[in-house]
Amino acid sequence: MASEGSTSSRNKHSISLKGGASFFRFIKEKGGSMPEELEKELRIRMIFPSSRNEDSIIIEGASLNGVARAAERIQHIIDEAVKSSALDNTHFISLPLAIHPQLVDKLVNFQNSVAKTSSLSGKYIFIEPKTFHLTVLMLRLYNKERVDAAFRVLEGIAGELKDTLGGQPVSIKLKGLDIMRGSRDKAQVLYAPVEVVGGEDRLLRVCKVITDAFIKGGLVFEKDCQRALKLHATVMNAGHRRTFDARGILEKYGSEKWGEYRIPQVHLSQRFVFDANGYYHCCASIPLP
Repeated sequence: MASEGSTSSRNKHSISLKGGASFFRFIKEKGGSMPEELEKELRIRMIFPSSRNEDSIIIEGASLNGVARAAERIQHIIDEAVKSSALDNTHFISLPLAIHPQLVDKLVNFQNSVAKTSSLSGKYIFIEPKTFHLTVLMLRLYNKERVDAAFRVLEGIAGELKDTLGGQPVSIKLKGLDIMRGSRDKAQVLYAPVEVVGGEDRLLRVCKVITDAFIKGGLVFEKDCQRALKLHATVMNAGHRRTFDARGILEKYGSEKWGEYRIPQVHLSQRFVFDANGYYHCCASIPLP
Protein backbone atom coordinates (compact mmCIF):
# COMPACT_ATOMS: atom_id res chain seq x y z
CA MET A 1 0.00 0.00 0.00
CA ALA A 2 1.52 3.27 -1.06
CA SER A 3 1.37 6.51 0.82
CA GLU A 4 -1.61 8.68 0.00
CA GLY A 5 0.44 11.86 -0.24
CA SER A 6 3.20 13.98 1.23
CA THR A 7 3.93 17.65 1.78
CA SER A 8 7.07 19.54 2.73
CA SER A 9 8.06 23.02 3.83
CA ARG A 10 11.23 24.43 5.35
CA ASN A 11 10.32 23.44 8.92
CA LYS A 12 7.75 20.70 8.49
CA HIS A 13 7.29 17.49 6.53
CA SER A 14 4.28 15.18 6.50
CA ILE A 15 3.17 11.92 4.92
CA SER A 16 -0.40 10.62 4.77
CA LEU A 17 -0.90 6.85 4.74
CA LYS A 18 -4.07 5.05 3.72
CA GLY A 19 -5.04 3.31 6.92
CA GLY A 20 -8.30 3.89 8.72
CA ALA A 21 -9.46 3.16 12.25
CA SER A 22 -9.38 -0.59 11.50
CA PHE A 23 -5.58 -0.54 11.70
CA PHE A 24 -5.15 1.46 14.89
CA ARG A 25 -5.23 -1.56 17.20
CA PHE A 26 -2.60 -3.36 15.12
CA ILE A 27 -0.26 -0.41 15.49
CA LYS A 28 -0.96 -0.17 19.22
CA GLU A 29 -0.46 -3.92 19.70
CA LYS A 30 3.11 -3.68 18.48
CA GLY A 31 4.56 -3.21 21.94
CA GLY A 32 1.55 -1.51 23.50
CA SER A 33 2.90 2.06 23.30
CA MET A 34 4.42 1.85 19.85
CA PRO A 35 3.11 5.23 18.56
CA GLU A 36 4.50 7.11 21.57
CA GLU A 37 7.86 5.35 21.33
CA LEU A 38 8.09 6.04 17.62
CA GLU A 39 7.24 9.70 18.13
CA LYS A 40 9.97 10.03 20.75
CA GLU A 41 12.59 8.07 18.79
CA LEU A 42 12.13 9.83 15.44
CA ARG A 43 10.81 13.15 16.73
CA ILE A 44 7.63 12.94 14.74
CA ARG A 45 3.93 13.33 15.47
CA MET A 46 1.32 10.79 14.43
CA ILE A 47 -2.30 11.76 13.86
CA PHE A 48 -4.72 8.83 13.81
CA PRO A 49 -8.28 8.80 12.43
CA SER A 50 -10.75 10.22 14.93
CA SER A 51 -13.74 8.38 13.48
CA ARG A 52 -14.57 5.32 11.42
CA ASN A 53 -15.30 7.57 8.44
CA GLU A 54 -11.69 8.75 8.16
CA ASP A 55 -9.04 6.60 6.54
CA SER A 56 -5.69 8.40 6.74
CA ILE A 57 -2.85 8.26 9.25
CA ILE A 58 -0.76 11.44 9.10
CA ILE A 59 2.89 11.54 10.17
CA GLU A 60 4.47 14.96 10.73
CA GLY A 61 7.96 16.04 11.70
CA ALA A 62 10.80 18.50 11.20
CA SER A 63 13.05 15.82 9.69
CA LEU A 64 12.12 14.33 6.31
CA ASN A 65 14.19 11.26 7.14
CA GLY A 66 12.39 10.76 10.46
CA VAL A 67 8.97 11.09 8.83
CA ALA A 68 9.94 8.67 6.04
CA ARG A 69 11.30 6.06 8.50
CA ALA A 70 8.15 6.25 10.63
CA ALA A 71 5.96 5.95 7.54
CA GLU A 72 7.87 2.86 6.41
CA ARG A 73 7.40 1.14 9.76
CA ILE A 74 3.71 2.00 10.01
CA GLN A 75 3.14 0.96 6.40
CA HIS A 76 4.69 -2.44 7.12
CA ILE A 77 2.26 -2.96 10.01
CA ILE A 78 -0.68 -1.95 7.79
CA ASP A 79 0.43 -4.30 5.01
CA GLU A 80 0.72 -7.20 7.45
CA ALA A 81 -2.70 -6.40 8.94
CA VAL A 82 -4.32 -6.48 5.50
CA LYS A 83 -3.10 -10.07 5.09
CA SER A 84 -4.24 -11.02 8.58
CA SER A 85 -7.49 -12.83 9.37
CA ALA A 86 -7.66 -10.66 12.50
CA LEU A 87 -8.59 -7.56 10.48
CA ASP A 88 -12.16 -6.67 11.44
CA ASN A 89 -15.06 -6.65 9.02
CA THR A 90 -16.12 -3.04 8.53
CA HIS A 91 -19.14 -3.41 6.24
CA PHE A 92 -21.57 -6.04 5.05
CA ILE A 93 -24.24 -6.67 2.43
CA SER A 94 -27.58 -6.77 4.19
CA LEU A 95 -31.21 -7.41 3.35
CA PRO A 96 -33.04 -5.07 5.77
CA LEU A 97 -35.99 -6.51 7.67
CA ALA A 98 -36.37 -3.64 10.13
CA ILE A 99 -38.16 -1.63 7.45
CA HIS A 100 -41.29 -3.61 8.38
CA PRO A 101 -42.80 -1.96 11.51
CA GLN A 102 -44.96 -5.00 12.28
CA LEU A 103 -41.89 -7.24 12.47
CA VAL A 104 -40.02 -4.74 14.65
CA ASP A 105 -42.99 -4.63 17.04
CA LYS A 106 -43.05 -8.43 17.26
CA LEU A 107 -39.36 -8.50 18.05
CA VAL A 108 -39.75 -5.85 20.77
CA ASN A 109 -42.63 -7.82 22.33
CA PHE A 110 -40.55 -11.00 22.21
CA GLN A 111 -37.64 -9.30 23.97
CA ASN A 112 -39.87 -7.82 26.66
CA SER A 113 -41.51 -11.18 27.29
CA VAL A 114 -38.19 -13.02 27.55
CA ALA A 115 -36.77 -10.37 29.88
CA LYS A 116 -39.78 -10.67 32.19
CA THR A 117 -39.86 -14.47 32.37
CA SER A 118 -36.14 -15.25 32.56
CA SER A 119 -32.90 -13.93 34.00
CA LEU A 120 -31.84 -12.73 30.55
CA SER A 121 -31.75 -9.00 30.09
CA GLY A 122 -29.52 -6.28 28.76
CA LYS A 123 -28.58 -5.08 25.31
CA TYR A 124 -25.57 -7.37 25.12
CA ILE A 125 -27.74 -10.36 24.23
CA PHE A 126 -30.80 -8.96 22.40
CA ILE A 127 -30.25 -7.57 18.93
CA GLU A 128 -31.45 -4.00 18.40
CA PRO A 129 -34.86 -4.38 16.66
CA LYS A 130 -34.22 -1.44 14.35
CA THR A 131 -31.19 -3.28 12.91
CA PHE A 132 -33.03 -6.56 12.14
CA HIS A 133 -31.68 -7.97 8.87
CA LEU A 134 -30.36 -10.90 6.87
CA THR A 135 -26.62 -10.94 6.18
CA VAL A 136 -25.43 -11.89 2.70
CA LEU A 137 -21.72 -11.13 2.86
CA MET A 138 -19.21 -9.65 5.31
CA LEU A 139 -16.64 -7.19 3.93
CA ARG A 140 -13.42 -5.50 5.01
CA LEU A 141 -13.56 -2.09 3.39
CA TYR A 142 -10.77 -0.46 5.35
CA ASN A 143 -10.38 2.68 3.25
CA LYS A 144 -12.45 4.98 1.04
CA GLU A 145 -11.02 3.40 -2.09
CA ARG A 146 -12.50 0.02 -1.19
CA VAL A 147 -15.82 1.54 -0.08
CA ASP A 148 -16.10 3.33 -3.43
CA ALA A 149 -15.27 0.09 -5.25
CA ALA A 150 -17.99 -1.74 -3.30
CA PHE A 151 -20.46 0.99 -4.23
CA ARG A 152 -19.65 0.50 -7.92
CA VAL A 153 -19.97 -3.29 -7.69
CA LEU A 154 -23.38 -3.07 -6.03
CA GLU A 155 -24.68 -0.48 -8.47
CA GLY A 156 -23.39 -2.59 -11.35
CA ILE A 157 -25.48 -5.67 -10.55
CA ALA A 158 -28.88 -3.99 -10.15
CA GLY A 159 -30.06 -5.14 -13.58
CA GLU A 160 -28.75 -8.67 -13.12
CA LEU A 161 -30.57 -9.05 -9.81
CA LYS A 162 -33.82 -7.92 -11.41
CA ASP A 163 -33.35 -10.48 -14.19
CA THR A 164 -32.46 -13.19 -11.66
CA LEU A 165 -35.83 -12.68 -9.99
CA GLY A 166 -37.66 -12.50 -13.30
CA GLY A 167 -38.90 -9.06 -12.37
CA GLN A 168 -40.94 -10.54 -9.51
CA PRO A 169 -40.66 -9.58 -5.83
CA VAL A 170 -39.09 -11.94 -3.31
CA SER A 171 -40.63 -12.55 0.10
CA ILE A 172 -39.66 -14.62 3.11
CA LYS A 173 -41.42 -16.25 6.03
CA LEU A 174 -39.84 -16.33 9.47
CA LYS A 175 -41.04 -19.16 11.65
CA GLY A 176 -39.76 -20.58 14.92
CA LEU A 177 -36.36 -20.29 16.56
CA ASP A 178 -33.19 -22.34 16.37
CA ILE A 179 -29.61 -22.36 17.68
CA MET A 180 -26.67 -21.38 15.50
CA ARG A 181 -23.84 -22.26 17.89
CA GLY A 182 -23.68 -24.11 21.17
CA SER A 183 -26.37 -26.29 22.73
CA ARG A 184 -29.87 -25.57 23.98
CA ASP A 185 -28.64 -24.99 27.52
CA LYS A 186 -25.46 -23.18 26.47
CA ALA A 187 -26.47 -21.24 23.38
CA GLN A 188 -24.56 -18.39 21.78
CA VAL A 189 -26.82 -17.40 18.89
CA LEU A 190 -30.58 -17.78 18.60
CA TYR A 191 -32.15 -17.08 15.21
CA ALA A 192 -35.38 -17.26 13.23
CA PRO A 193 -35.08 -19.67 10.28
CA VAL A 194 -35.83 -18.23 6.83
CA GLU A 195 -38.27 -19.78 4.38
CA VAL A 196 -38.34 -18.15 0.94
CA VAL A 197 -41.79 -17.87 -0.61
CA GLY A 198 -41.77 -19.60 -3.98
CA GLY A 199 -38.66 -21.65 -3.28
CA GLU A 200 -35.43 -21.04 -1.39
CA ASP A 201 -33.34 -20.98 -4.57
CA ARG A 202 -34.84 -17.61 -5.61
CA LEU A 203 -33.13 -15.72 -2.81
CA LEU A 204 -30.03 -17.91 -2.89
CA ARG A 205 -29.57 -17.03 -6.57
CA VAL A 206 -29.73 -13.35 -5.64
CA CYS A 207 -27.11 -13.89 -2.94
CA LYS A 208 -24.87 -15.79 -5.35
CA VAL A 209 -24.98 -12.96 -7.90
CA ILE A 210 -24.00 -10.51 -5.15
CA THR A 211 -21.22 -12.69 -3.72
CA ASP A 212 -19.75 -13.55 -7.13
CA ALA A 213 -19.67 -9.88 -8.11
CA PHE A 214 -17.80 -8.84 -4.96
CA ILE A 215 -15.35 -11.73 -5.32
CA LYS A 216 -14.71 -10.74 -8.94
CA GLY A 217 -14.21 -7.15 -7.77
CA GLY A 218 -11.43 -8.28 -5.42
CA LEU A 219 -13.31 -7.18 -2.30
CA VAL A 220 -13.67 -10.56 -0.58
CA PHE A 221 -10.76 -12.20 1.24
CA GLU A 222 -9.87 -15.70 0.05
CA LYS A 223 -10.86 -17.49 3.25
CA ASP A 224 -14.23 -15.72 3.25
CA CYS A 225 -14.96 -17.01 -0.26
CA GLN A 226 -15.21 -20.55 1.09
CA ARG A 227 -17.93 -19.86 3.65
CA ALA A 228 -21.31 -21.42 2.89
CA LEU A 229 -24.23 -19.02 3.18
CA LYS A 230 -26.89 -19.79 5.76
CA LEU A 231 -29.69 -17.26 5.60
CA HIS A 232 -30.96 -16.54 9.09
CA ALA A 233 -32.34 -13.66 11.14
CA THR A 234 -30.42 -13.36 14.40
CA VAL A 235 -32.67 -12.65 17.38
CA MET A 236 -30.24 -13.10 20.29
CA ASN A 237 -26.45 -13.14 20.29
CA ALA A 238 -24.40 -13.63 23.44
CA GLY A 239 -21.05 -13.21 21.69
CA HIS A 240 -18.11 -15.60 21.50
CA ARG A 241 -17.29 -15.63 25.20
CA ARG A 242 -20.78 -15.97 26.63
CA THR A 243 -23.62 -18.47 26.54
CA PHE A 244 -27.20 -18.54 27.78
CA ASP A 245 -29.82 -21.16 28.57
CA ALA A 246 -32.27 -21.12 25.65
CA ARG A 247 -34.37 -24.13 26.67
CA GLY A 248 -37.25 -22.12 28.10
CA ILE A 249 -37.24 -19.71 25.16
CA LEU A 250 -37.27 -22.53 22.61
CA GLU A 251 -40.06 -24.29 24.46
CA LYS A 252 -42.23 -21.18 24.42
CA TYR A 253 -41.27 -19.62 21.08
CA GLY A 254 -39.94 -22.58 19.10
CA SER A 255 -42.94 -22.45 16.76
CA GLU A 256 -43.40 -18.67 16.76
CA LYS A 257 -44.81 -17.31 13.48
CA TRP A 258 -43.06 -14.02 12.83
CA GLY A 259 -44.85 -13.40 9.55
CA GLU A 260 -44.21 -13.00 5.84
CA TYR A 261 -42.22 -10.03 4.54
CA ARG A 262 -41.03 -8.74 1.19
CA ILE A 263 -37.36 -7.91 0.71
CA PRO A 264 -37.33 -4.68 -1.30
CA GLN A 265 -33.67 -3.65 -1.13
CA VAL A 266 -30.05 -4.72 -0.92
CA HIS A 267 -27.84 -2.53 1.29
CA LEU A 268 -24.13 -1.94 1.60
CA SER A 269 -24.16 -1.39 5.37
CA GLN A 270 -21.44 -0.02 7.65
CA ARG A 271 -20.93 -1.76 10.97
CA PHE A 272 -21.11 0.25 14.23
CA VAL A 273 -22.46 3.34 12.46
CA PHE A 274 -26.20 4.05 12.35
CA ASP A 275 -28.54 6.29 10.40
CA ALA A 276 -31.35 8.37 11.90
CA ASN A 277 -33.82 5.49 11.45
CA GLY A 278 -31.70 3.29 13.72
CA TYR A 279 -30.53 0.97 10.95
CA TYR A 280 -26.90 0.50 9.98
CA HIS A 281 -25.49 3.36 7.94
CA CYS A 282 -26.36 2.80 4.30
CA CYS A 283 -23.35 3.43 2.04
CA ALA A 284 -25.32 2.32 -1.03
CA SER A 285 -28.51 0.46 -1.87
CA ILE A 286 -30.25 -1.01 -4.88
CA PRO A 287 -33.93 -1.93 -5.21
CA LEU A 288 -35.28 -5.41 -5.79
CA PRO A 289 -38.47 -5.92 -7.83
